[in-house]
Amino acid sequence: MTKTKEPKGKIGSRFDDFLREEGLYAEAQAVAIKRVLAWQLTEAMKKQKLTKSAMAKRMATSRSQLDRLLDPENADVQLDTLARAASAVNCELQMHLTNVRK
Repeated sequence: MTKTKEPKGKIGSRFDDFLREEGLYAEAQAVAIKRVLAWQLTEAMKKQKLTKSAMAKRMATSRSQLDRLLDPENADVQLDTLARAASAVNCELQMHLTNVRK
């Protein structure tokens, strides 16, 4: 069996580092966060037996706006919309900044 060598400087490299090098990290991070938030909201709605129509009413928004919010592929969402959605399921939206390792 032949042992293959990894390119020098890439040993121990992380996928996050690759995404940063390619200029894709911020976009990938935004999509990942949005997917998690959409899933969490959907689960909270299920737990509370809350329909989309009732959720939209609690948020004082349209059903189509709620559908966009719950779409895990749509990363375009405003913070106030996320905060209203969290409040509608008796939750609080929390965010923080974290230093990146270099």
